[in-house]
Amino acid sequence: MRKIRLTDLCELYRRQLLEDVIPFWMEYSLDKEYGGYFTCLDRDGSVYNTDKYAWLEGRQVWMFSKLYNELERRPEWLEVAALGVNFICDHGFDSQGRMYFAFTRDGRALYKPWNIFSETFAIIGLAEYSKATGDEDILKRAQRLYWDVIGRVKKGDLATHISTETRKVETLAIPMILLVTTQELDQVAPDPRFADIMDDCLDQILYQHACDERKALFENIAPDGSRLDSPQGRCINPGHAIESAWFILREGKRRRDRKIIDRALQILAWSLEWGWDKEYGGLFYFVDSEGKPPEQLEWDMKLWWPHTEALYALLLAYHLSGRKVYWDWYERVHEWTFSHFPDPSYGEWFGYLHRDGTPSLYLKGSMWKGCYHLPRSLFLGLKILEEI
Repeated sequence: MRKIRLTDLCELYRRQLLEDVIPFWMEYSLDKEYGGYFTCLDRDGSVYNTDKYAWLEGRQVWMFSKLYNELERRPEWLEVAALGVNFICDHGFDSQGRMYFAFTRDGRALYKPWNIFSETFAIIGLAEYSKATGDEDILKRAQRLYWDVIGRVKKGDLATHISTETRKVETLAIPMILLVTTQELDQVAPDPRFADIMDDCLDQILYQHACDERKALFENIAPDGSRLDSPQGRCINPGHAIESAWFILREGKRRRDRKIIDRALQILAWSLEWGWDKEYGGLFYFVDSEGKPPEQLEWDMKLWWPHTEALYALLLAYHLSGRKVYWDWYERVHEWTFSHFPDPSYGEWFGYLHRDGTPSLYLKGSMWKGCYHLPRSLFLGLKILEEI
């Protein structure tokens, strides 16, 4: 028996998205002088740092373009997206076509990234914006950037700061981000070459990083798929694992492939068991699979994004399976999340909590927290709730 009524959930999600979260970012994040978005926002929305970050620029472009394309064609949402598109195109790239990670307010480069994520978020943002506007030049730019990233991944050219000759590591983040980037680009401009790329990503996540013996999706493995005997090799990131699960559930739904769906459900169940804090509730940030001390000092913090990913993953899992266990998990995560993260005084959500659920920082945005995980979860969750 469901304790939460679906009609009440739909109303809550719509109200949170359209009357709280999106208005917050429209009010405080837009830099109408230099373009792009401020993301370092204090509790009340005031800007405490004017530097800008490529990940969050691309993500916010995607979010407002997606809302325009699939929720309501509000001109003001397209205007917000255009601010980010222009900033990315004018300032985002070096002379070799590689993206930077951080910029001054007026777009001067501060430093380059250590991986491909600046590019992947630009790809989905530019592609979704091109769908909204019909701008073929922007779409072609997104496509060129995508195939450049694919070529770099195949060559192992990931601009890492690690000595890969000493210890070679395959990280979950790469197939995970390539899968969702390809999914998003495929929705805008399908390409038959995408199938092989997504198949490879699925294989890496479902059968190389996923370990049936330990019932865990490991963040890092050796190139041959074996376990690494180190804190890095023992690391489980519940948020990443849960996010990966819903990317795969979505792909299984699109293909109508029960094998893919069932494997993703299995990984989701494992990851919730590893991540849930049985003493205080909420999801841990990192877990050592053997109970040894994690490398990350912030391992026991509760961050907003693993919880938003879990909310959507569980709604999707319930929708695709009809199994009560996923609804029970949803109610548990929902209750903890909505009683700790939303800020009743200034709107939006806190991002960083101590283990007991009290705020560690009262900020609403940073170099990592922007207009993405929370509104994406509310938007996609609303769509699934309406289907259910």
